[in-house]
Amino acid sequence: MCGIAGLFDIKGSRPYDPALLRRMIAAIAHRGPDGAGVHLEPGVALGHRRLAIIDIVGGAQPMETRDGALTVVFNGEIYNFHELRAELEDKGARFETRSDTEVLLHGWRAWREVLFSKLQGQFAFALWDQNEQTLVLGRDHFGKKPLHYQVSPDATLAFASEIKALLTLPQADRALDAQAVEDFFTYGYVPDPKTIYRSIRKLPAGHYLLARRGRPPEIRRYWSLLETAPASGTVTPELLVETLAAAVKRRLVSDVPLGALLSGGVDSSAVVALMALQAGRPIDTFSIAFGDRDFDETSYARAVAERYATHHDVRRVSADDFEMMRRLPEIHDEPFGDVSAIPTFAVCAQARRSVTVAMSGDGGDEALAGYRRHAFHCVGERVRAHVAPSVRARLLGPLADIYPCGAWLPRPLRAKTTLRELSLDSASAYARMSSALPEEARAALLTTDFRKALGGYDAGDVVRTAFNADAPLDPLQRAQYADIMTYLPGDILTKVDRASMANSLEVRSPMLDPQFVAMAFWLPPALKLSRASGGKAILKRAMEPYLSRDLLYRPKQGFSAPIARWFRGPLRQAILSLADSPHLRDCGMIDTGRVRKMAIEHVEGFQDHSKALWLTWVFDAFLAHNAASGAQAANDQREEDPSPSDREIATRPAASSTLV
Repeated sequence: MCGIAGLFDIKGSRPYDPALLRRMIAAIAHRGPDGAGVHLEPGVALGHRRLAIIDIVGGAQPMETRDGALTVVFNGEIYNFHELRAELEDKGARFETRSDTEVLLHGWRAWREVLFSKLQGQFAFALWDQNEQTLVLGRDHFGKKPLHYQVSPDATLAFASEIKALLTLPQADRALDAQAVEDFFTYGYVPDPKTIYRSIRKLPAGHYLLARRGRPPEIRRYWSLLETAPASGTVTPELLVETLAAAVKRRLVSDVPLGALLSGGVDSSAVVALMALQAGRPIDTFSIAFGDRDFDETSYARAVAERYATHHDVRRVSADDFEMMRRLPEIHDEPFGDVSAIPTFAVCAQARRSVTVAMSGDGGDEALAGYRRHAFHCVGERVRAHVAPSVRARLLGPLADIYPCGAWLPRPLRAKTTLRELSLDSASAYARMSSALPEEARAALLTTDFRKALGGYDAGDVVRTAFNADAPLDPLQRAQYADIMTYLPGDILTKVDRASMANSLEVRSPMLDPQFVAMAFWLPPALKLSRASGGKAILKRAMEPYLSRDLLYRPKQGFSAPIARWFRGPLRQAILSLADSPHLRDCGMIDTGRVRKMAIEHVEGFQDHSKALWLTWVFDAFLAHNAASGAQAANDQREEDPSPSDREIATRPAASSTLV
């Protein structure tokens, strides 16, 4: 896996200062510690940091065609590159390396945009076509690999694997996007295509960007799950596991050591089992342990490791890893509120000591309806089918208003939450189910001035838009599709990419193979969700020959951290002092009086405010990091260029966060 960055002059052919590109790729050096390369010509600058996985000697980048007409920088892996190479060689292409990167060059020359429909893998790349004077940016089907871009007032299109590379540029604008801040406090992450910064965007998954010189950039979609077809014939458990095994096999190609992240859940255990059966050697597996048994799955992970004779390594994570939490803004470049980022970073750091590539079980919950909210949604849909919307709104909404809060209870017993969701239409209810903080909690936490600045923006539209896709979907598929379009790229895959690449580790996700996802997604609801098996019913049945029933049919635990208890224990003082943060006080977005009240209520055990406090803590850490990194960037640029006035600079980096 690697990191890419670059610059393109949309209007002309201005030469770019090589120092700009060097700063950009230096900022993402962790993504590629094995080497760096640049390509410079008038109006184009492409940079690359390499983590060597395939063709270690011959796969250096930027890579060019023999005639120099095409140049590419690439982050990812193309799993079907052998088949594509053979097809291209039949067309007369002559390959110079064994690298999958070269397939992109010859593939673009032979097929142009059709290339995207042929690729199987995880990728983000930039390809410069000199003859056509066109820069092409592409991102994989589900958004496993990140790609950010911005167009500055001087008509420079800048792109990078991570935001931090874009923030090194003189024209970097650190003004925050008010809607993205609201999105963060709604979902715990900033959904694509937004970023926390007003001027920077993410290229959506399944899309590519064409930037032709002299024309505005165009973003086009090349793939949609809704345009795939259900499998022909009956999908049996045996066929499903055969398809997953094939996806695992495709991801075993590597010239460096390869292992697996093993949480002890169904998905990662299934991947490890199928990997061990095909690897031809003992594999390395890695797990995280907590002192809190409500979060600890190591006994199940250990059982899988023993069954398949893996070399198993367990690391314990506790509140003592507080400094790891402090690094989240530095790693993500945005506020990121998924608590599981902590153990994910820890297990990636642990794995990197032994391997360069690791497989994971990410994607199984989205493909096969494994989240608890999928079951709650289906129950709610049965109620909605029998009770008129007007009755639900008039009766259940007011009941929810007066019902006491039971946030400490298991979700099925939270009548206030259930009544509120049943009073809403399907899409709005699922948006609320998907949120980290509901509307009333955000209204209490965020200031009136900030709410006014939103101008009526409703973050629920992020999920509602995907849920209401114009396609003949059953209720369960609508919920799954909403997750695949929002939560999967915005949370799950972002978390895994940043945690792994911060440790120079490549992670591969067989359950996000497009063929497997399409097969699973179009299954009848009863094969995915059943009363007896819960979610992922067909996968559990398919894996019975490979995994114990105790593991397969136990209640879903999830991969997280006991943050609520840490806030009442070793992190008590940190959370009590949160309201005193100068960054929260000065930003004008957070009601610090409310934060102080929540912190006291939480540590004294009167209420569970852990979600709101965690998101506020993360946001505060981001504001502090943004201010510090902005000041450092401005200082670095002054040292490099003491007289910036003779350059065309759109906006100097601010040393603090500005809201727009």
